[in-house]
Amino acid sequence: MKVAVSASGGDLDAQIDPRFGRCAYFIIVETDDMSFEVFDNENIALGGGAGIQSGQFVASKGAKTIITGNAGPNAVRTLSAAGVEVIVGQEGTVRKAIEDYKKKKLKSTTEANVADHYGMGNSPAQNTSVGDPPRQGGLGTGGGMGMGRCGGMGRGRGMGMGRGRGMGTGMPASGLASPNQPESALLPKEEELKRLKDQANDLRKQIENIESSINDLEKK
Repeated sequence: MKVAVSASGGDLDAQIDPRFGRCAYFIIVETDDMSFEVFDNENIALGGGAGIQSGQFVASKGAKTIITGNAGPNAVRTLSAAGVEVIVGQEGTVRKAIEDYKKKKLKSTTEANVADHYGMGNSPAQNTSVGDPPRQGGLGTGGGMGMGRCGGMGRGRGMGMGRGRGMGTGMPASGLASPNQPESALLPKEEELKRLKDQANDLRKQIENIESSINDLEKK
């Protein structure tokens, strides 16, 4: 039986990556003989829909179970619709998780244990409460007076000057800086326009995938 694990490295002794949709690697383990395949997670940098895309990828590789640290609602719905068992709240090595799974020590769930877009920031455990400064790719919350600008699926709460971008790139208020650039480095208008168009395309794909998952569930 094939079991997928979100991993921070490329072997069985790697630690479980707590972020399902934006983990560094997926390791697909054949539980009968512990042989495995390693796949780079190409969805790690998506502005939105990483959980859905990763769920579809895991299912396409024939995995019947996913073991991870955290999974959001979109990811869980996608995996469940594809018939993939979801196990969350795990840590330690990939090898230990598979051994515990084979001993039936792990319990599956049909509920998410984090909000959508978890893991978009610089650290997996980022705080996205109102009043915090915007972080890269977070839920787009700002602090201070004013309305802020919310772009995305209604997630950006943008209560301040931080210009939270819901499902986007969580750009700071002092210009349209890239996550890898200092805040003072401004992007050209054309590059910012391209960024926004790419973000819009990601959102459209996410909506299509969500609608597809809803239709699949309604047919059952």
